Amino acid sequence: MKLFHPRLLDSFHGYNGALFTKDVLAGITVGIVALPLAMAFAIASGLKPEAGIFTAIIAGGLISLLGGSRVQIGGPAGAFIVIVYGIVDRYGIANLLLATAMSGVFLFLMGMLRLGTLIRFIPVAVIIGFTNGIAVLIGLSQIKEFFGLQIAKMPAEFFLAIQALYAAADTVNPIALGLSVGSLVLLITWRKYQKRLGFAGHIPGTVVAMAVATIVTSIFSLPVDTIGSRFGGIPSGLPSFEWIPVTWSTAQFVIAPAITLALLGAIESLLCARIADGLIHDRHESNQELMAQGIANFVSPFFGGMPATGTIARTVTNVQSGARTPIAGIVHSLTLLVIILFGAPLAKNIPLASLAAILMFVAWNMGEWRKFIDLKQFRMPYRITMLSVFLLTVVLDLTVAIQVGLLLAFVTFIYRISSLSRSESVNPQDFPALQNQEGKITALRLYGSIFFGAVKLIEKIETELPTKALVLDFKNVIYIDVSGMDAILELERTCKSQGVKLIICGLAHQPHEMAARAGLFELVPADCIYPDLAKGITASAEI
Repeated sequence: MKLFHPRLLDSFHGYNGALFTKDVLAGITVGIVALPLAMAFAIASGLKPEAGIFTAIIAGGLISLLGGSRVQIGGPAGAFIVIVYGIVDRYGIANLLLATAMSGVFLFLMGMLRLGTLIRFIPVAVIIGFTNGIAVLIGLSQIKEFFGLQIAKMPAEFFLAIQALYAAADTVNPIALGLSVGSLVLLITWRKYQKRLGFAGHIPGTVVAMAVATIVTSIFSLPVDTIGSRFGGIPSGLPSFEWIPVTWSTAQFVIAPAITLALLGAIESLLCARIADGLIHDRHESNQELMAQGIANFVSPFFGGMPATGTIARTVTNVQSGARTPIAGIVHSLTLLVIILFGAPLAKNIPLASLAAILMFVAWNMGEWRKFIDLKQFRMPYRITMLSVFLLTVVLDLTVAIQVGLLLAFVTFIYRISSLSRSESVNPQDFPALQNQEGKITALRLYGSIFFGAVKLIEKIETELPTKALVLDFKNVIYIDVSGMDAILELERTCKSQGVKLIICGLAHQPHEMAARAGLFELVPADCIYPDLAKGITASAEI
């Protein structure tokens, strides 16, 4: 397998004009869809709208050009809003750019070290918990613009945000609220009847809602905040390269946020790539995707961009629009570039209330709320893990939530695997040599894995030793770790000190290899090692 091999290189085999036309049309469609989302995500993150657009152009193009998925669309994502807003609030925009570039380095190294498959080991309960938690926080962050509240700056912390919203409850702007509700109703209605609208149904609902709200605001000169009044509009030119100042004193403070961005970006992009695989019946290359994400996140900040990852909504739109190769993703970036070069002046009248409604709609659809209803179907550890990650994401911090979620999942996994490890006494009726030997000879079959979470199995045997011989059958043991082997060696020393013969049977594959490395065969005589239980029991009866 090649170390660096973008899927774009494999897309030209059998490529023809019909596929190119589909890719171009899909790219234009998803580019139009990405425009309001990119601006909304940037604004919700505490940045200017152009930060989201530049990210979609640069990072999105690089991800499609270098990535390991044929149809994945990269760009700013809702999952990053909470983290980015917190970093901007605590460290400032300059350090956000540094953290984003550092996360790109971490992502690239993860791909180089072939760690892409490890991301799949994160339990579903953890992913659902923080996805739903992020959706709640996105919705919470948009209440200010949705109701037109007069709040100078929304706090990043949950309880302070609630307090600020409560304090400003009497400053509701009815016109902004009406615009938000109207945009939200239009989004819901458009999605419900989209298939019945014929050709018009191909236009994304987010674009329709944003366009209608912008036209209404412009015609009636509504007294609501717009991109022009808040940010002065968006630039109508290409982003310029600016060097990010790096010093150890600043870098050390953003290492933790950078790792969080990298982990979340890896999870989100590979989860999105797996969804895309199911839609086109393909299989992505996870490590190549991580390296592409790393390059994109490293380059984007030098042009004022924010963190980027794979985006599920835009990727699904891309596939549904007919895309089959990364060409569509590149066209999506070029479409956004054309829009800002020629249509930037039109963006100044886009009302923030409409973008808030779009984000509310996105937040509702990204959450897997039915999983909460179905919780009763799952075991208690699964429920505790999901709810803990959800509540910690909302109330405290996404990093803490993931750490606690992984810890709970790890403990649950260890408990379940250790519960599968057991010992079973051999029936004397099956082996005549064991008859009338109770208390003198004990023969046990061991099952499962003997690892650090199951060493109590060996320790229990050690407390109930016979007087003559102990026969252990490892035929059904699939794995032994260092802690498990240490427990077996300790058992061997205890048997020797008490004059009990330890007979080992059925060691094979990994357990045999571990026993050899640990020196078990040097401590146990050759006449006490047997390939099967029957021979071991026969030898024990001859002692």
